[in-house]
Amino acid sequence: MNNTGNGKLYVRFFDIKWDPKANCPYPEAVLHFGKLTPLPDITPVIFITNQTFEKLAVDDLDSLAVKSNALIEKLAKQQQLAYKAIQIDCDWTIGTKEKYFSFLKTLKKISKKSLESTIRLHQVKYQFKTGVPPVDRGILMFYNMGKLSADPAAANSIYNAKDATPYLSSLPNYLLPLDIALPVFSWSIQIRDGKIIQVYGKIGRNELNNTTNFKQTAQKDVYVATNSFFTGGIYVKAGDIFKLEESNKKTLEGAAKQLSSHLNKKDKRTIIYYELGNLNLSAFKAADFKEISTYF
Repeated sequence: MNNTGNGKLYVRFFDIKWDPKANCPYPEAVLHFGKLTPLPDITPVIFITNQTFEKLAVDDLDSLAVKSNALIEKLAKQQQLAYKAIQIDCDWTIGTKEKYFSFLKTLKKISKKSLESTIRLHQVKYQFKTGVPPVDRGILMFYNMGKLSADPAAANSIYNAKDATPYLSSLPNYLLPLDIALPVFSWSIQIRDGKIIQVYGKIGRNELNNTTNFKQTAQKDVYVATNSFFTGGIYVKAGDIFKLEESNKKTLEGAAKQLSSHLNKKDKRTIIYYELGNLNLSAFKAADFKEISTYF
């Protein structure tokens, strides 16, 4: 990581989801650090489901902000982390924007930190409908822009230029300064009887090239299971189709060229590569990230 950029690291501290039985939000996948390790510039990231804001009463928004901030502070203190900003990841909707924005205002006030919010492309194009979150910076998620499709011939849903194009002309007019998140992950879509069964980040090209279990079809990056078996707790049935979607240097270069042409290069911005946990190591070198970042 030290060879790829400025050493800034975005770390997912926990998720917040809605518990239908208890009828309240709860933290899930709370980060547990190992031994105390010196870390670079850290920004805690909190993912919150949109359902949480659909279900949560207006009177409980401040409490959610207080509890969220307390858990962030607790985890940071355990690791002796000094952080300057908090990033909130939530795919809010028109129906939840008022609650979400109220939560952000309270979190900003009590945390006394710089606040960031993830921004999807549709939230840029329709900013006056979806609203602009009351934060210091937006993080434009320039990936997952196409719909997952059971059609093996469908375009890569992680990134493809055609799906991105209709949104880009709105970027110069967006009312928040934007940092950019680009994809460095891959996944495989499991298809059975013409329907998507699941998406797996841990099944990549190496697994699909195992000729004991899979055979490549005539279509690029599409494989068929030749027998039934379990892998990593996943049941694969003979005849299942696996469509590999991945990002590599060529993908990132295309995304960077397309996106940067609609941004003011005089604006200082951070380029985030998502995510290290699912980084396709065979597809990238450390120098690639520095090279891609120069487009911006």
